[in-house]
Amino acid sequence: MAMDTAAAPPTTTDPASSADSAPDLAAQVRADGVEFVLAVFVDLAGKPCAKLVPVEAVEELQSDGVGFAGYAAGALGQQPSDPDVIARPDVSSYTPLPFVRPGLALVHCDPHVEGKPWPYAPRIILRAVLARAAELGLSLAVGAEIEYFLVNRDEHGTLTVADSRDTAAQPCYDARGLTRMYDHLTAVSKAMNSLGWGNYANDHEDGNGQFEQNFAYADALTTADRVITMRYLVSVLAEQRGMTATFMPKPFTDRTGSGMHMHLSLWRGDEPAFPDASDTRGLGLSPLAYSFVGGILDHARALQAVIAPTVNSYKRTGAVSTRSGATWSPRKAGYGGNDRTHFIRVPDGNRVELRGGDGSANPYLAAAAALAAGLDGIERALDPGEPGDAAATASRPELPPTLLHAVEALAADPVIGGALDAAGPGVSEYFGEVKRQEFFDWHGTVGAWELDRYLTAF
Repeated sequence: MAMDTAAAPPTTTDPASSADSAPDLAAQVRADGVEFVLAVFVDLAGKPCAKLVPVEAVEELQSDGVGFAGYAAGALGQQPSDPDVIARPDVSSYTPLPFVRPGLALVHCDPHVEGKPWPYAPRIILRAVLARAAELGLSLAVGAEIEYFLVNRDEHGTLTVADSRDTAAQPCYDARGLTRMYDHLTAVSKAMNSLGWGNYANDHEDGNGQFEQNFAYADALTTADRVITMRYLVSVLAEQRGMTATFMPKPFTDRTGSGMHMHLSLWRGDEPAFPDASDTRGLGLSPLAYSFVGGILDHARALQAVIAPTVNSYKRTGAVSTRSGATWSPRKAGYGGNDRTHFIRVPDGNRVELRGGDGSANPYLAAAAALAAGLDGIERALDPGEPGDAAATASRPELPPTLLHAVEALAADPVIGGALDAAGPGVSEYFGEVKRQEFFDWHGTVGAWELDRYLTAF
């Protein structure tokens, strides 16, 4: 429930323009004593895919990439008969991981097919939308709040929090809960800080067994890479201690869900484009920032299909109450000041916080879609209305109640659909069909609720 203020320009990473000056991957690997490199990319669902490349083959990895059967990897827009996906490493994303395994490192990759960037690859999509912003002289900085639960699951499938003493009705910020998970939380914190990410807070969140670990904001691509790396780190470090870390939006019916709140700010070179001390609305935002907010609000329903992309996501945004007394998830597309009930919160004039996303969001797609929505607002000079206006918020449509509703909104929204299609056509339609099928797979499964309600009801 915290995030640093965007008061200084982000460190911009643009591997495409700095490839010639980037350090040699093989030299870095050998200097760090690395023996194996995980060559990583994600599919549209955010699944991390990798091959483990030995140091002896790192030169080939850098020059030629490494091949994957795209259809087997996941939702990548491929069929079994299609040519291989070749993952080409972005050397600037090289990350040593000695705290996971001695001699291990990771590098994020850009998927290509037959020599061309693959338009269904989330990293390629984000690059394309960032290029659109660059044409307007703008760049995007993003900070991401990573929330997750630490759980165990018994042989019967019953889910419990990993800390059996974590039973308080309002466990948020509980010092004792933090101390009991000290070894895990500090291992993650030390890992982030050793990588230069700037971990600045680690807290017990609102749900029993729920935690959040924050790191400093950066340019959008770097932050998206770090979210994927962070999820990997948290997962494997939890497993080393016999726990499961889940970023599932709503693993427990009666407890707060896990969000992935994104703090967004636009920049013109080294100058922030959002702050304006003369703002008469009192939030310290510039007219450009208000139009950016207006664009996100205008496309909120379709945006949810991207930033809340699972069946389970809508158990979080649709929750009426939790054990702690609050859901901390928005139901309408409103905005306001430092008020965590809004879809967009404005903590200060440097940034806006998009609170509709959750732990299942693909960070590349989430940043791309949010940026596209905001840019549309700027191009149309949209006015979001007065902040915190109850009447204005009430007049806005509610966020989609299910994944299927969100997918239908996506299909009808050319801006959010266009963001997914930024690197090539057909991606939005494919993504929508994947998610539509996900909804009907769930809908066609008989669950415990139905048995409890109907087994002897008639």
